[in-house]
Amino acid sequence: MNKKMTRDVLICLLGLAIAVPALASAQETPGETPPPADIWREDPTTVFDARDVDISDFRWIARPVVVFADSENDPAFQRQIELLADRAEALAVRDVVVVTDTDPDRLSDVRRQLRPRGFMLALMGKDGGVKLRKPFPWDVREITRSIDKMPMRRQEIRERSTATP
Repeated sequence: MNKKMTRDVLICLLGLAIAVPALASAQETPGETPPPADIWREDPTTVFDARDVDISDFRWIARPVVVFADSENDPAFQRQIELLADRAEALAVRDVVVVTDTDPDRLSDVRRQLRPRGFMLALMGKDGGVKLRKPFPWDVREITRSIDKMPMRRQEIRERSTATP
């Protein structure tokens, strides 16, 4: 599979993750959906719709990257999703959970909290604080550089390097 085809498949999968509610795992009782943090732990490339999650569920677990737009047809939104899909593994290594919100009429909690105007990318820390906001699509390389400068991420890197024999 060539690179463009792989990227297109990832974009398609991200679109499905946005459109289709998370399915319960085989261990769950029928009709019961596991908590978003558990779904994310099983598959850190899962993209969540802001209406289906409470950002505080990820506190001290993951770093939310929230992508806002007034429509999923917004070219900036589509470009950002494409950029995130191209390097999903780099985000997963840094405990990033992607959350999208493309419906300004249905005020999600995170939309109320961050008050975007049109397209906006927000990077939040594991502590729930907003670390940066961008009014245009941002490359994953820049996102990961910002994350790698965070004190908590530096601590994680140190702990992992001392844990390996």
